[in-house]
Amino acid sequence: MAYGSVKVDSIVTSTQTVTVDNLLDSSDLGSSVQAYDADTAKTDVVQSYTAAQRGAIVTLTPGATVTPDFSAGNNFSLALDQNTTIANPTNVTAGQSGSISITQDATARTLAYGTYWYFDGGVPTLGTTTGAISTLVYYVDSSTHITARLISEPTNT
Repeated sequence: MAYGSVKVDSIVTSTQTVTVDNLLDSSDLGSSVQAYDADTAKTDVVQSYTAAQRGAIVTLTPGATVTPDFSAGNNFSLALDQNTTIANPTNVTAGQSGSISITQDATARTLAYGTYWYFDGGVPTLGTTTGAISTLVYYVDSSTHITARLISEPTNT
């Protein structure tokens, strides 16, 4: 078998002639060709980060029943304005984790949960102080099982 090189000035196809000069155009970057960027995180390899990573906090709309969309983010906030049930979220994927920051208003509100939510020691109760912030942390075990813990009205020591 022989090895060597071939110099080609152009390639003619049935629809176009490709030359070195028109092989790639700068307008191709980001549309038909992925630009190289050393700072772009990849989703299919293990990575080490040298700066803090965080996602946006998604604001949930208050109501008698609140249904988080877990595809919208990992961290949520909810300002209670009535007794509320946090229903089974939509777009639940095993391995997701995050938190829901829950703020009481001037009236002590109660919180109930859908059937996907599981708590160690039973369903927790919210703090009742006006403006109290409780944090519901969660881990999705399966599409129908969310292990959660409510950190209710923590104190600053």
